[in-house]
Formats: sequence, C-alpha cells, structure tokens
Amino acid sequence: MQAFSDNADVTHFIHGEPVRGSGTRTQPVFNPATGQRARQLLLGEAADVDAAVASAKAAFPQWSDTPPIRRARVMLRFLELMNRHRDELAAIITAEHGKVFSDAQGEVSRGIDIIEFACGIPQLLKGDYTEQVSTGMDNWTVRQALGVVAGITPFNFPCMVPCWMFPIAIAAGNTFILKPSERDPSASLFMARLLKEAGLPDGVFNVVQGDKTVVDAILTHPVIKAVSFVGSTPIANYIYETGAKHGKRVQALGGAKNHMVVMPDADLDQAIDALIGAGYGSAGERCMAISVAVLVGDVADKIVPRLAERARSLVVGNGMEDTAEMGPIVTRQALERIEGYIAMGVDEGASLVVDGRGLKVAGHEDGFFTGGTLFDHVTPEMRIYKEEIFGPVLACVRVKDFTEAVDLVNAHEFGNGVACYTRDGHVAREFGRRIEVGMVGINVPIPVPMAWHGFGGWKRSLFGDTHAYGEEGVRFYTKQKSIMQRWPESTEKGAEFAMPTSK
Repeated sequence: MQAFSDNADVTHFIHGEPVRGSGTRTQPVFNPATGQRARQLLLGEAADVDAAVASAKAAFPQWSDTPPIRRARVMLRFLELMNRHRDELAAIITAEHGKVFSDAQGEVSRGIDIIEFACGIPQLLKGDYTEQVSTGMDNWTVRQALGVVAGITPFNFPCMVPCWMFPIAIAAGNTFILKPSERDPSASLFMARLLKEAGLPDGVFNVVQGDKTVVDAILTHPVIKAVSFVGSTPIANYIYETGAKHGKRVQALGGAKNHMVVMPDADLDQAIDALIGAGYGSAGERCMAISVAVLVGDVADKIVPRLAERARSLVVGNGMEDTAEMGPIVTRQALERIEGYIAMGVDEGASLVVDGRGLKVAGHEDGFFTGGTLFDHVTPEMRIYKEEIFGPVLACVRVKDFTEAVDLVNAHEFGNGVACYTRDGHVAREFGRRIEVGMVGINVPIPVPMAWHGFGGWKRSLFGDTHAYGEEGVRFYTKQKSIMQRWPESTEKGAEFAMPTSK
C-alpha cells in the first residue's frame, strides 16, 4: 500500500469506500516541518454522519451475529497488515503531526498492542455461570455488543488513540464511526483501507472527517449508543454532558498537568534523562508529557543547571531526519499559543532559564518550530502551572519535603499521570498509595499502561466511569445480560406470586 501523496484530497470512508461527502467546506492540512499546505481535508456535515450511521446500522446485525472467534480472525489479519505497513503509517503521522519518525513508530507499536489484545476477544467476552441458584434453576451472564458506537480522537496520536477504541469495539461485535482530528487525518484512512484488506465487512468501520459540526451530529444522533473521546478538559466536559443528555454511554478523557517528583536520593542522571525525554519528546504534545518538575529539598540547585544545558542542546528539526530529537509544533496557531504561555510565565514572575521562542531551523524557516523552554521558581498560583500548555515547556516547582510534594500534586485539578524518582522503597510505596492520580510511575516517567491494563486519569482528566482499552474497554463497548432458566417437571403447575428465592 502506498503512502498518501501530497496535494490529494482527504476524504471520508463510508461503507468500505472513500467518499467525498455532501459538504463543500474544506480545510488545509499542513506539513508542520515546512509550514506548507500538503493536502486538503473535506469537512463533513450532519448528512455524512447520517450516511455513516446508516451503513454501520445495516452492518451491525450480521457482524454482531458473527462468532467472536471469526471476528478475532479478521482482527488478526488486520494486526498482520499493521505490522507489515507500520513504517508507512509512521511516515504519514510524521508528515502531518511533525513528531520524529522514531516516536511515530513507537505510537504505531502501542496501537498494535491494543489490536493484539482485541484478538483475544473470545476469552474477554466470556460470562459467568452458576448452576442451581435455586431449585432446578441456573443463572448466567453474557456480554453483548451495544450497536453503533463512535470515537472522537485528538491530533497528538492519530494512530494510537483510535486504536484504543475501534479494535476492541469492533471485535466485541459493534460497528464503529471514527471522527479523527482535522490536523492529521490521513492515518485514519490508511487504517480503514487495511481493515478492508483484512476482510472487515463494509460498514463495520467508517470515517467521517470534520469539525464541531460532525462532533455535534455524533453526540445527538439517536442511533449511536456510545461515544469515546480524548482531548482537552473543556471539550471532554462538553462531550460528556451532551452525549449523556442524549442517552449515550460516554468515556471522555480530558487534559493533564503531569508532575514528576524528584526526591533528594534519586539517581539524578536518570531523573534528568526522564525529564528531558518526557518533557520535550513529541514537542510536549502528549497527554502524558511531564510538564512540571517537583524538586524536593536541595535537589533543585543540583538539577536545574543540568536541565538547562540539556534543553539548550536539544536537536530540533524535521521529524524525518535521523538526528532530530524534537520536531515542530502541529500548527502555527498552536505554536503561537505555546509561545504566548511563555510570555505569560515571564509576566507572572517565573524565572525563564531557557527560552525556546523564535527558533528557526535551517532549510525549514517557515516550519512551526519552537525550542525547549525551561522555567524555574514556578508557583501554584501561576497560570503556566495551573493550565495545560501542551508544548515543550517544563516548569520547575521547589518544595521542602515529600509531604509538600504529594499535597501539591493532589491539589491540582488534573489527575492524569504522575511520576516519582527515588531510591527509597518506603517513599515509593507511600507515593503510590497517597497520590490522587490515575496513572503512576515509580522511576518511570511516562507510565502509560499496557494494553491489558487500561488508560485513564482521575479528577478533571476523565469524565465517565470507565478507562480506555483493556477490560474496562470491553465493558464499555458491551452490555451485560443476565439469564435465569429452569425446566420444571411437567407435574409442577400453578402460579407463583412470591419473589423467587433460593429455596
């Protein structure tokens, strides 16, 4: 399969075919490394959502009746194709997102992990059985597909985050509609084509490109039973409230302000490597990026100068260049927003140790580049501490001891991810127990759970009751049915007016 060419229109994918749709609105898709328009996105309308829903609804009865083992075999063929084409998919991601190629390869690999997990769906759909719950009566539970479900996904992981959703949903017997980000939409079509090649029936997986018009059509459509979302907290809140108002299941993963606590006894070389990689990797455009370094005791004076040296020496460039450690920002608007936060931090009184603004990359002068920025002496009252910047900006906060560090993290409105670097087992245990965050790393800077564990934050980082993927994902995309059965002897007759009991 060939990668998509420049200047091609990015279409929808409905009922197994590329579709231009009913709308006339378009939006450019840029290569952030060059700053140039690469292709044109066709923005969908409510009618395109209707068409995708009609296709998915028609495909659902036969697909949900397909034995789970046969659905798993389709997913297994898709897994094989994803492995075969992973570098082509990674190149598409780098061309539209900007992240370095090795990072894009890692994203595809983590998406593949979820597909592997979904191949085990026959085991994951097993119910429970109890014999003789009452005299001559048995009781069992089954998990059945919901119907048509949808996913609304962000720009920062155009392969991995959709893979948190559709492989499990489809393997469980649902049909799926994906609304990818407008900024890097081509990965969704690449995966749609691989699914068709794997033998997935037409209508089981559909892609509708678009903006808020498409999102609102999904949230209010009466046929769509569930919506999964990953993005910022204000939008996650809107998705959750609107979807729930229209009777849908919703899992909406929101924003983050991930802290990394560095204790005085930590291995400082490891801690510095972790902060540089987790803070500036993917230009900080990760929901699990470390954006706050919580430096305990005298460790700040030891670590800040070394962080500054490393931040200044970051190799920033085109993500397809082997030497690049950090690529561009996804759009010019995002770049301006990030650099606006840096100016705000200076105005608020934080110490600007390294200023990444105004970076120009030779040969890519029009690209959306900024360098790594490092602040020291940041306080909890500052907006650069409280708000999600989603860029390569690392804020250092100084605290006196472990208790103050834990209290600081727990007081933040977000609770997505957190890390603690220490050599003390008791400190590590207490940190894991006391911290009010959904995903915790001990000497692990980006604690993204593996496919069978599930991903999700606490507080205003998650709206809804279930985390993404893993067994939580299986439960989200299925509903439980309890069946009680008995076969009374033919001599037993007469109405029973009492509540059944285990007699």
